[in-house]
Amino acid sequence: MSILEVKNVGKRFGGLQALGDVNLSIAENSCHAIIGPNGAGKSTLLNCLIGKLIPDTGSVMFDGQSVLGRKPHEINQMGISRVFQTPEIFADLSVWENVMIPIFAKRDGSFRMHAFESVARERKVVDGAMQMLDDVNMADKRDLLAGSLSRGDKRRLEMAMCLSQNPRLLLLDEPTAGMARADTNNTIELLREIRTKRDITMVIIEHDMHVVFSLADRITVLAQGTPLVEDTPDRIKGHPKVQEAYLGEAAH
Repeated sequence: MSILEVKNVGKRFGGLQALGDVNLSIAENSCHAIIGPNGAGKSTLLNCLIGKLIPDTGSVMFDGQSVLGRKPHEINQMGISRVFQTPEIFADLSVWENVMIPIFAKRDGSFRMHAFESVARERKVVDGAMQMLDDVNMADKRDLLAGSLSRGDKRRLEMAMCLSQNPRLLLLDEPTAGMARADTNNTIELLREIRTKRDITMVIIEHDMHVVFSLADRITVLAQGTPLVEDTPDRIKGHPKVQEAYLGEAAH
């Protein structure tokens, strides 16, 4: 069963055709990777998936509802969260406070400051926040300032913030960018654990083929704004056009 449907999406920026007639069907509880070289249209497509960009043609439907033209807090309320290339956290707050912030966000996207201290003491809320930190192996760092964390731990914290919104779809924009190999491997294991613990669909944009082939159930390869191939990782690895154009030795 598909949870995300992209139909005939096209987007131009002046004379540049960034996307041309893109069609995707993302199965519920799957992990779908979108790869391709710089300029292939990956980021443009991702921004269409979260409603940040409105395509010139086509539609993007999440669980039967259009995402186009919706504000960020409305996208979150639909059950969609995004992890950015650079972790978006509140550096001057503690790990614990960062996780609590999404829990107390109003429906209009603002923050109920007056509710933070009083409601945070409620056992159910505290237990829920601790579970988020447990899920990303950060419970022992709850009192540290977020800005003092390593890049890998900042990514874990950002994921905990996303998970606190109980998303059904998690969009990951190069989640291992700038990481050392050890942190990359830890992030791969973290994403695997999240999938086993939660009913969640993931869409990953990533240049690191080790990450893609470690996580994805299906892969779409973009070329100049249009899908070149969509298939399983094993078949993508062996596809001559994909090997020649994009993967090379990384596919082996």
